[in-house]
Amino acid sequence: MAKKNVLDTLYERGFIGQTVYEDDMRKLLDQGGVPFYVGFDPTADSLHIGHYIPVMAMAHMQRAGHKPIALIGGGTAMVGDPSGRTDMRQMMTKETIAHNVECFRKQLSRFVSFTGENATIVVNNADWLLKLNYIDFLREVGAYFSVNKMLTSDCFRQRMEKGLSFLEFNYMPMQAYDFLVLYRKYGCRLEIGGNDQWSNILAGADLIRRFEQTDAYAMTFKLLLTSDGKKMGKTAKGALWLDGNKTTPYEFYQYFRNVEDVKVAECMKLLTFMELDEIAELTKHCDERMNEAKKRLAYEVTKLIHGEEEAEKAQKQASGAFGGAADDMPFVTVSAPNTALVADVMTLAGVAASKSEARRLIEGGGVKIGEQKVLSATDTVNAYANGDEFILHKGKKVHLRIELK
Repeated sequence: MAKKNVLDTLYERGFIGQTVYEDDMRKLLDQGGVPFYVGFDPTADSLHIGHYIPVMAMAHMQRAGHKPIALIGGGTAMVGDPSGRTDMRQMMTKETIAHNVECFRKQLSRFVSFTGENATIVVNNADWLLKLNYIDFLREVGAYFSVNKMLTSDCFRQRMEKGLSFLEFNYMPMQAYDFLVLYRKYGCRLEIGGNDQWSNILAGADLIRRFEQTDAYAMTFKLLLTSDGKKMGKTAKGALWLDGNKTTPYEFYQYFRNVEDVKVAECMKLLTFMELDEIAELTKHCDERMNEAKKRLAYEVTKLIHGEEEAEKAQKQASGAFGGAADDMPFVTVSAPNTALVADVMTLAGVAASKSEARRLIEGGGVKIGEQKVLSATDTVNAYANGDEFILHKGKKVHLRIELK
């Protein structure tokens, strides 16, 4: 039986958004051992859920025998990607970028292998971009870019109202140049990434075709969206990070435990390695049985990110929060007296992003201490709890054991 083309796997699981010259790319992938790359801008010291789908695609492609190149944008991060933004990114120091690069290396190792025949290579485009002579770059690369065509790209069009800086305008040629460098150095002929990177990725493939007179390919993946079209992964605290110090394994677990019913199967296909037949079986009932599918989704995703031990711990904590033993419930220590305002304690405990949000939740009747509803935003903890330890409930989904010190 012929070996399955990885494109079929990616289509079956719902990854692929756009491709270029797909028939030729399929033939190339049939040959096996194809070097491909994914770019990551190190604008934080952790990957987040927005990176997850391209990283999973990397893993599927490596499992199919192809060779991943993880390009960390230490050079392009000094310019800033305008894609999907209405404002200009803040500039980062070289030291900050270097630190973030090392954090990314560690997180990627949970998904892809750095050993063996198709070992993942990590490269930093600062190694070549920071050494560029600008005049040489303009002569070698700039001549292949049409300004008129660039301005029609989504990544630039969204920035035109507030003003697109010349600094940002250089981002697309620089990313395209990355693809050219990786082709020359590693024979890389395919770049993959999120749908919002389509213009940048296509520019790189086009540059190789024009400059080197050889074929190069682009493939992007669907973004993880809610049913109303918003990006998934936003929490009260902000982004859903893969770093357990930024988003705890329990918070990560709970996020996926509470996804919309209609999104469970999609998340299982994109964010886990579960078999498609099992996914279909778990998600075929549109009733209360979907809760078991959500628990499985939350467990599998948390296990991939944080390991089996943390996933089991998060699962146990979730069970404790919803009717199990209090000792299994998520626990946090807060530096405050029991005479502190409930709203202040909520903010310190991380169950509200700000004091104003905590007050709104209380005034809306969504906060309880023990079995008592907190009646006023000016109430203190000792009006509802004796001693320095109590259980706080925010709505129906957040339950936390708090100790004051």
